[in-house]
Amino acid sequence: MTRTSLKRYAYSLLLVAGAALTIGTGLALNSEEQKQKTQSPPLVVQTDDAPIARDLKSGTSFAPIVKKVAPSVVKVSVTSKTGESPMAMPDNDFFRRFFGDNGDLLGPGHNRGFLQHGLGSGVIVSADGYILTNNHVVNNASEIQVALSDGRQFTAKVIGTDAKTDVALIKIKAENLPALKLTDSDKVEIGDVVLAIGNPFGIGQTVTEGIVSAKNRATSGDMDEDFIQTDAAINPGNSGGALVDTEGRLVGINSAILTRSGGNQGIGFAVPSNLCRWVMESLVKNGRVDRGYLGVVIQDITPELAKAFKLEKTNGALVSDVATGGPAEAAGLKSGDVIVQFDGKPVEDVAQFKIHVAETAPGSKVPLVVSRSGEVKNFDVTLKSLPENRTAKAPEKSDKHEEALAGVGVADLDQSTRRELNIPANVEGAVVTEVSPDSAAYEAGLRNGDVITEINHQPVRNAQDAIADTTKPAGDQTLVKVWSRGGSHYLTVEESNGGSNQG
Repeated sequence: MTRTSLKRYAYSLLLVAGAALTIGTGLALNSEEQKQKTQSPPLVVQTDDAPIARDLKSGTSFAPIVKKVAPSVVKVSVTSKTGESPMAMPDNDFFRRFFGDNGDLLGPGHNRGFLQHGLGSGVIVSADGYILTNNHVVNNASEIQVALSDGRQFTAKVIGTDAKTDVALIKIKAENLPALKLTDSDKVEIGDVVLAIGNPFGIGQTVTEGIVSAKNRATSGDMDEDFIQTDAAINPGNSGGALVDTEGRLVGINSAILTRSGGNQGIGFAVPSNLCRWVMESLVKNGRVDRGYLGVVIQDITPELAKAFKLEKTNGALVSDVATGGPAEAAGLKSGDVIVQFDGKPVEDVAQFKIHVAETAPGSKVPLVVSRSGEVKNFDVTLKSLPENRTAKAPEKSDKHEEALAGVGVADLDQSTRRELNIPANVEGAVVTEVSPDSAAYEAGLRNGDVITEINHQPVRNAQDAIADTTKPAGDQTLVKVWSRGGSHYLTVEESNGGSNQG
């Protein structure tokens, strides 16, 4: 298998709170909580977007920056009630590590009855008590305690949480607090020096130093992710802590690590400050994050797909499906279109495009530029609000695609097969009954139970269509549109490379 996902290397992406609570899929509010949120005071944050001094001179100490920033980073202690014992958590190495065998890291009595106790970090962003942290730190919390660097402790209330970005906003009743300034995270460059400040393992405030290793990282297709990657040491308990630049300004909120051991291995992720700001302003104003919704399933463009769709570049977002009744369908977009520009900005990849759509207010009329069969077309789309619990998943990318559909068995879609595989009634095509493991189709990602709906842009209604279309190859590459449980996506199958020939 040639998929280049991070999972190939047996790493785990871990949320890094010392006792990360069960992650929810949204924000559940009762009427009283909703009333409190709508009455929250205005959020006033300070920003500083001036460029940092980028030179090769190495300073002897970061102490002045730490003294400036440290008072703004707090310890967040969370108590959560659960209906089951923490020892019965899902099969997840991270949860076992911090609720089970190594639970003594949280101190005596951390697992008393059905209460879970956890530690994380937070960042003061306004003088009147607004604090940024992670959703997975405070989600489902029954009590939240915030400890300041000067020893004062406060009970905090949740203003709102957003699972899709893993951002949460809480508030304490206090005045004249040392708020951290936010900077424009879009202006941060790879190679910039950054400091991570938080509360790892509950041992107390800790500062680590590193650089920005990468930008615009996405680790899954389910969330709105635009992570800043850093090699500054981040460990469990750092969740919600600050990632700051050498001017002491907030660049991001530390959220996750990629690790084999459960601890730091030099790959940490922070939610960019610009994304945090959009989320927290929405939470204060509305009590929730109202996202723009376009109504498409999209995927990144590989070099093979670019060739199949006659594109000169791999930039853009390939539309593999269009939601019925959605804004995209109303505007005239079709499966196979490539969105190359959104609201006047070029589309680089799927992760970036998802964020841009989400951050656009529902009801906005947005211009789109699309490449369709090599022809440039312009559309105006009026976005709607993202439906509750609606997630458009982009399939994983495949690197190698080979020979046409040799080694693939197909059958007609009858009612029995539809029921067995839970295939919607509106999906037409040929169901895959067999894929040889050493075939090019298998290497491309085709699997038993997939439904082939198009071959080289020609609709497939049954097994006979699939067989007929593969006997008329247009070249050494076959473009296949497939429906699977994750939705529709395209695959390219290369005739020139067989799966058994891969080294």
